[in-house]
Amino acid sequence: MADKTNQTKLFEEFPPISSKEWRDKIIADLKGADFDKKLVWNTIEGINVQPYYRAEDLENLKHIKYLPGEFPYVRGNKVKSNCWYIRQNIDATDAVIANKKALDVLMKGVDSLGFETCCKSEFTKEYFEALLNDISITDIELNITDATAAHPFVDFLTKKIEKEGIDKNQVEGSVGFDPLAHLTLNGNFCKAQSEVFDTAKELIEKAKDLPKFRTIGVNGEMFSNAGATIVQELAFALAMGNQYLNLLTEKGLDIDTLAQNIKFNFGVSSNYFMEIAKFRAARMLWAKIVEAYQPKNLEVAKMNIHAATTKFNQTVYDPYVNMLRGTTESMSATIAGVDSLSVTPFNAAFENSTEFSDRIARNTQIVLKEESYFDKIIDPAGGSYYIENLTNSIAEHAWKLFQDIESKGGYVEAFKAGFIQDKLTESANKRNINIATRKEILLGTNQYPNALEKLGDKIKDEAIISKSTKRDDAIAEPITPFRGAEQMELLRLKTENAKIKPKVFLLTIGDLTMRKARAGFASGFFACAGFDVIDNLGFKSVEEGVKAAMDQKANIVVVCSSDDEYTETAPAVLKQLGDKAITVVAGYPKTVDELKAQGIKHFIHMKSNLIETLQGFQVELGIK
Repeated sequence: MADKTNQTKLFEEFPPISSKEWRDKIIADLKGADFDKKLVWNTIEGINVQPYYRAEDLENLKHIKYLPGEFPYVRGNKVKSNCWYIRQNIDATDAVIANKKALDVLMKGVDSLGFETCCKSEFTKEYFEALLNDISITDIELNITDATAAHPFVDFLTKKIEKEGIDKNQVEGSVGFDPLAHLTLNGNFCKAQSEVFDTAKELIEKAKDLPKFRTIGVNGEMFSNAGATIVQELAFALAMGNQYLNLLTEKGLDIDTLAQNIKFNFGVSSNYFMEIAKFRAARMLWAKIVEAYQPKNLEVAKMNIHAATTKFNQTVYDPYVNMLRGTTESMSATIAGVDSLSVTPFNAAFENSTEFSDRIARNTQIVLKEESYFDKIIDPAGGSYYIENLTNSIAEHAWKLFQDIESKGGYVEAFKAGFIQDKLTESANKRNINIATRKEILLGTNQYPNALEKLGDKIKDEAIISKSTKRDDAIAEPITPFRGAEQMELLRLKTENAKIKPKVFLLTIGDLTMRKARAGFASGFFACAGFDVIDNLGFKSVEEGVKAAMDQKANIVVVCSSDDEYTETAPAVLKQLGDKAITVVAGYPKTVDELKAQGIKHFIHMKSNLIETLQGFQVELGIK
């Protein structure tokens, strides 16, 4: 008798369930709660993310029919593997020192170098030769990040290739000539606009015989590090790229040569799935833009992407958490199929990278390759109902914003008019508020801070705050990259540098469950500002709790109890404390107006603005 085991389809005994049936069941379980408010995630980009997706949600998505390596490259440029270059950026102020470090890291898993030449006024032949001494340029990806070094570097590189008989097809890399980034970060071009783009044209023509070497950079990373949303970063970068295509084709360059010379640099944040979708959407939209210029070879429409883990969400306090952020960000970028990646060292926010931090940054990628096999599978997210819908949503929103920029005359005109800056300021302000209200979590800074950590004697305020690089002859207001944690860190440093450190006493009383929960919340709340928090097991009476607080010489007394019990306990604590300490209620009970009428001014709760509230306490305590 034939074995029918393998002929049975898994779960075929279960009837198919429609989306309507799913939704009806969920609504019933919500017991009257609003489905959209309770379960739909409204992102800062304006995208409504559903709590679940099904196969039918793919039916109207046009891009899912394409395979990896097929135009418009939504599933990636690669067809044989998902391998990417592991880049490490190196300070190249001193060519000999930079070369020594490069040779060292190339033996430790790096196969892409990013030399930061730091605006050298004279990029000489001797400097070039010292920089690349003993480095086989056909075995690595070679990048120069400074625009001022672009022309001499390409000159010396082409001469080296000719002199040593190197195969031009084996030379991969880039120079970061990006005058639009200079305009964006400094408020003006380094010289006249027409002259800048003439220089770009000359640079492309110099490198025309190096098919894998790109000369024009598009810096989307700066937007990511200035508080942009994922949609804004993508739209602004596409607008910059299109501006290069537009202006340089007008100067006589053919689209095939030009498109092949552009390299995009994006940041990658900890928004895990959204970032995967962003890179997929980016390739698709760029391919469509290049296609509109009618290239002879659609292969030039492939977007070449370098990604760097963001600096925006790096923190000075609890810096080892930055390692975790860098890991998930690297996962997003590599799953999405970027061409190269650099992991920002975990200590970059407050000091120069060290041998240890550089090693961790390198090994983050090496582990993903050698132990997790991320380089083996092309577009593993392809076909995911969730990722495919995110890809489509990000593409639609970014395309709309891109079109808004184009309607204003392109990136340069939109920037001069302040359109880019206004959009960026709006999103940055929203993110700052989200961080202050803990809708956006920075572990170790605005949530679960390490109360024992002290940095006041190791770092100064000026080292934390980001500074503008606005030129004296600025024609528009530049953007200023910053870190989301800066204001929280300044708050905590102010406390650490105060002559007397405030003591916060948690007066726990009444309902056991509620007092413990609110004590935990209050403890984390005040620890974010570096205040000393004194927790307690609970008091039998208000008198006992107030006496213990006074014995501890508390500056702030936080009443931790249930909403019902606050009606009596909170006014009693205030009456007994008087002006000997600040009385605070943990929570926002329904009787808040009654409590305010009795003189209680301070309430801390989930919707409190952490920064404004803690700054207010510092002012009351005389901390300047």
